[in-house]
Amino acid sequence: MKTLLVTGGAGFIGGNFVHLLMCQEDVRVINLDLLTYAGNLDTLADIKEGDRYTFMQGDICNQELVADLLRRYQPSAVINFAAESHVDRSIDAPADFIQTNVFGTFNLLECSRQYYSGLPEDQAKAFRFLHVSTDEVYGSLGAEGLFTEETPYAPNSPYSASKAASDHLVRAWYHTYGLPVITTNCSNNYGPCQFPEKLIPLVIQNALVGKSLPIYGDGGNVRDWLYVQDHCRAIWRVLEAGTLGEVYNIGGTSEKTNLEVVDTLCAILDEFIPQSSYAPHAHLKQFVADRPGHDQRYAIDASKIRRELGWEPQETFESGLRATVQWYLDNPSWSNRVMNGSYRGERLGQL
Repeated sequence: MKTLLVTGGAGFIGGNFVHLLMCQEDVRVINLDLLTYAGNLDTLADIKEGDRYTFMQGDICNQELVADLLRRYQPSAVINFAAESHVDRSIDAPADFIQTNVFGTFNLLECSRQYYSGLPEDQAKAFRFLHVSTDEVYGSLGAEGLFTEETPYAPNSPYSASKAASDHLVRAWYHTYGLPVITTNCSNNYGPCQFPEKLIPLVIQNALVGKSLPIYGDGGNVRDWLYVQDHCRAIWRVLEAGTLGEVYNIGGTSEKTNLEVVDTLCAILDEFIPQSSYAPHAHLKQFVADRPGHDQRYAIDASKIRRELGWEPQETFESGLRATVQWYLDNPSWSNRVMNGSYRGERLGQL
């Protein structure tokens, strides 16, 4: 049975990835997560501890803990989802992003390098370190063009700068030490179990209770949207067959302005809950001051992973968004427990 160490496996993308892994009969998962505000064990409530799943609460910055997990469980791969990930929060508290995203990745790399160097030849040949990153490291696009794996890095926020730094560390550990690494850079994810500071779940939650739906600036900022389960399938494919030292961009080929996203969500909510006293939900839209340094457009060229690994997204933006809205409507207790914490949907990242 293959053992995988997943960091950040109680977060949004990591939690969905753990669910995917548990559908594989020959995989054992060790899930290391600090359970910061965005880590939520409710996401994994249907997964029971046992021979195939172990949860460990802890920090990827803790060298002793990470080294002990590697020694004890002997994983054939480390998949690093652990990260502070919200641009607005990075504006308010950049130090947290440097600590987790930069130093935490460094610690995982160093512990993995020491572990890898002591593996027997057959196990060393099979070992992988897969680093999950973001398209935000590439900066902002104009009206034309796509991010490719060769696009120069030009991060514009503390968050994207910290992820860019972690990507460079991963590359350096491959070229300097020979650690068998692969990096993925994804576009904007959406889907079940996403913390409601992000646009899509925040709009859904606010609309359900009649709160305003904040839209930064004129709503014209463009993002390429990727359904989270499509992203998880891509990561699994990269882990299975990706080339060592390579980077794979993962996108949904679904460019939308923020205003288009909000309008589509309002239309779906009007259809799904026509009895709502807040319908039509578009009346709740409110344009607010733009985010400082807000990148205008992201768009991913995912042709490399399609061509080399045969991955294709299974969801369109419309089908994925409908599934997402339905999930939140069907799981109010998940959202209520999240919103009972310290986050109340307030605006973050204002100077």
